[in-house]
Amino acid sequence: MALIKSISGIRGTIGGKPGETLSPLDIVKFTAAYGKWLIEKGGNKKVVVGRDGRISGPLVENIVVSTLNALGIDVINLGLSTTPTVEVAVPMEQAGGGIILTASHNPKEWNALKLLNSRGEFISGEDGKEVLEIAAAEDFSFVPVDKLGTVVTDDTYMDKHIEAIKALSLVDTAAIAQRNFKIVVDPVNSTGAVFVPALLKAIGVTPENIIVINSEITGKFAHNPEPLPENLAELSAVVKKTGADLGIAVDPDVDRLCFVCEDGSMFGEEYTLVAVADYVLGKRPGNTVSNMSSTRALKDVTLKNGGEYFPSAVGEVNVVNRMKEVNAVIGGEGNGGIILPELHYGRDALVGIALFLTHLANTQKSIKQLRSLYPDYFISKNKLELEKGIDTGDIFEKIKNKYKSQPVNTEDGLKIEFDNDWVHLRTSNTEPIIRIYAESNFESTANNIAMRLMMDIKELQ
Repeated sequence: MALIKSISGIRGTIGGKPGETLSPLDIVKFTAAYGKWLIEKGGNKKVVVGRDGRISGPLVENIVVSTLNALGIDVINLGLSTTPTVEVAVPMEQAGGGIILTASHNPKEWNALKLLNSRGEFISGEDGKEVLEIAAAEDFSFVPVDKLGTVVTDDTYMDKHIEAIKALSLVDTAAIAQRNFKIVVDPVNSTGAVFVPALLKAIGVTPENIIVINSEITGKFAHNPEPLPENLAELSAVVKKTGADLGIAVDPDVDRLCFVCEDGSMFGEEYTLVAVADYVLGKRPGNTVSNMSSTRALKDVTLKNGGEYFPSAVGEVNVVNRMKEVNAVIGGEGNGGIILPELHYGRDALVGIALFLTHLANTQKSIKQLRSLYPDYFISKNKLELEKGIDTGDIFEKIKNKYKSQPVNTEDGLKIEFDNDWVHLRTSNTEPIIRIYAESNFESTANNIAMRLMMDIKELQ
């Protein structure tokens, strides 16, 4: 059981002792701390709340909403929703902030409070630190009975979000309709079961051509909810069996997206952003951003389209900050996260689907043929447990010196480039480990680079 307090939110398992898990007492404490911070920050006493389909969702929602009301804050409760929908709703409601109740791709026993500012974006590191300090000190108080906040339930934001996507000039519903796509969707027993089919119908896919598996919103995930190849065997099999054009997988809060090709093979989670960016850059020339653990294929398509690519530190808030700095037209993360500033600054699987299907429709290719247009890079993802008391800063400094003849980036851990290959070393905020990601044209080379660096680390411990 676990409770993880980070600058972007509070994440933990349900059940167990207060202070060790995401217990009701901890939910109250961190919600109250966020509420106080929000009031002090701008005085806007309105917060949007939404949740994914987790088993614990109604319990956590009731506690969060009641705690905000006890602070005198009015709540717009979207109920079952998605992370990007809550992000879109905050500025539409002119709210002071938002709370999304989701543990994203974590298993069913987890839940979390993801905290948003008045722009509908994840709060900054500095703001998150303030919230944690208020929570640690329990420095908040509740209002008298005649000043309690109100609750308004609003189930219109799925349609508002979809309409905002449809209104984008980059989305071509006529082209999508003309292709008559047959699509299998795996929303893994969460809110994507409602939101993804609704989007598909709105952008031109006929209802009889939409097949949804794991469609009951029970929170009892049919498989590990992270949209990785090893978890998508059922989706792959149904795509092949039904003769579908493609499969779509999203995570429980619908901010990550990946595709399955018509033959059941994986399009590649890393290539979701690459393909969407290639399409967007063809219509809106400009810069791109992804975190430095993402594939270099995004840099390739950016340069091909006359733009400039910029890496960021890992983490959505870091990607967004860099996108704003360089005025990027598209960005995101290699885990299937698409960020389109024209809509909002947040990972959004729904807009990703609309842009990808437009791209696929316009190319007049199958999804397998579309994938063949992009370079084949392989990322080797590894982690190494550390001995107790190890100074990772010292290890990274020694490795940097060993490879001083290579281009090195120390913005987020240590990234070393070897011609077109790279390796990225990062410490975990929650575990005593170093993550080692390496990429190359060849899988064996990527694995060898990662192994070489892991040996370096072991020798330096």
